[in-house]
Amino acid sequence: MKILIIGGVAGGATTATRLKRLSEENEIILFERGENISFANCGLPYYISNVISDKKDLLVQTPKAFKDRFNIDVRVKQEVIKIDKENKTVTVKNLVTNEIYKENYDKLVLSPGAEPINPFKSLNSKRIFTLRTIDDSVRIKEYISNNSVKNIAIVGGGYIGVEMAENLASIEGLNISIIEKASHLIPTIDEDMASFVHKTLTDNNIKIILNQGVESIVEGKELFIKLENNTIKADMIILCIGVRPESILAKEAGLGVNDRGYILVNEKMCSTDENIYALGDAVLLKNMITGKSAPLALAGPANRQARIVANNIMGINSEYKGFVGSSILKIFKFTLGMSGITEKVCKEQNINYKTMIISPNSHASYYPGAKPITIKAIYKEDDGQILGATVWGEEAVDKITDILAFAIQKKMKATDLSELELCYAPPYSSAKSPINLLGNSIENEIDGLVDTISILELLHNYDVYSKDKNYLILDVRTKKEYEYSHIEGAVNIPLDELRGHLSEMDKNKNLIVHCHSGLRSYIACRILTSNGFKCKNLIGGYFIYNIVKNYANAN
Repeated sequence: MKILIIGGVAGGATTATRLKRLSEENEIILFERGENISFANCGLPYYISNVISDKKDLLVQTPKAFKDRFNIDVRVKQEVIKIDKENKTVTVKNLVTNEIYKENYDKLVLSPGAEPINPFKSLNSKRIFTLRTIDDSVRIKEYISNNSVKNIAIVGGGYIGVEMAENLASIEGLNISIIEKASHLIPTIDEDMASFVHKTLTDNNIKIILNQGVESIVEGKELFIKLENNTIKADMIILCIGVRPESILAKEAGLGVNDRGYILVNEKMCSTDENIYALGDAVLLKNMITGKSAPLALAGPANRQARIVANNIMGINSEYKGFVGSSILKIFKFTLGMSGITEKVCKEQNINYKTMIISPNSHASYYPGAKPITIKAIYKEDDGQILGATVWGEEAVDKITDILAFAIQKKMKATDLSELELCYAPPYSSAKSPINLLGNSIENEIDGLVDTISILELLHNYDVYSKDKNYLILDVRTKKEYEYSHIEGAVNIPLDELRGHLSEMDKNKNLIVHCHSGLRSYIACRILTSNGFKCKNLIGGYFIYNIVKNYANAN
């Protein structure tokens, strides 16, 4: 069988090698218009900061290695410019010699990826950059070194924008700003958890500009970036404002694409033509939680799709069942892990949900080196099915996020989390693992043992300064904790003294109870509810409240 593959990196290269392992008889030609067939594009920011010092370390495979090990014909600097699906041929242009020729195929695989969005191409500026290839990272690195750069503006505060900010901050003498049109960085997480990101970047001298899009860029001695409310100056700009699919070939060939240009595929990763498959950043996929279709620019899913494509080409029935969108991000000494959907998505999809936030230690507190982890879970209000999770901390975040990603993918409920038997030894976890504690906390609410309120609900819906309010914020931390810092208007009754003050309290008031992280206040709520009081536990406690209040909008 003759199989042509357009595009390398994660999707195309993995498809090629899987096809060859399934059958030595397959004739495989892989076309790549760039110079590198398979490289670690997720590692590009780390090359700019010299964490990865040699760009050769970013190369996963070379054309020669593909030929020697797999007998795959790799043609770099050769661009497929047309697909003729009726005659099952492609037209190819050799970008070195300008030769144009045709190749026929039995099966065709599209792995074109996506290109960074650059609305300022018409400026033709040598000081405005995007990041997709090794060459892009080399240009950014060399420009900083050779042009006395001091001020860098990153436009876009998603994964790549934040990664770029962290890596550039390691280069001495640079002033870094991130400009984000949304209300918070990493828009794929919720506002409360984004506050941790804002705080960490601010603590590392990175300026954050939120709720402002770039209206125009004027180039003079410096670059003048006109925002909605002000203008800032920079020596160079790195655009990280998203990607668009490179699907023009598919569209011109008459394959099905959506209104944004993403290629339509079925569960076998087959396009609207039975002989053409597509995968990776350029295709539209099903979200396993919402059932809606969406693009997904992640290397892990692309590799799994590659296996499915190769299997189906070779007659092995395989299906891509959808994605939950699991990812992880290093931000200085912290890690941010994400999986599933957010509150925003739940509201858009009319999903009845609740949230839970806990902040346990990464391992047994009596063993040296334990670090706090904050876990936010989103779950179905009726049955406790886990819909989404965000994890933040210095240690064990990858482990916790992976477990929750598995739980989300398998539609597990809070009761399932409570029952999980996970590894325990003092250096690694606690006898009650953070996962078990999360399940227990959600179960308590579902079982009616406690009612909760989120930090965002408190900040957005309650006026803590009002004197005529029908509620009372009750702080059950110690007097020392309260005196150090507390919520405006909160009354302090330490948990161990609470029973002695019940007779003095007004049962007509709705009580919002909090401690540092939520455990003591849960106990307080049980005492209060048993004595006829109406109360809600502030999930996340003062620890989360203080961060969200100060860093939710870090302008």
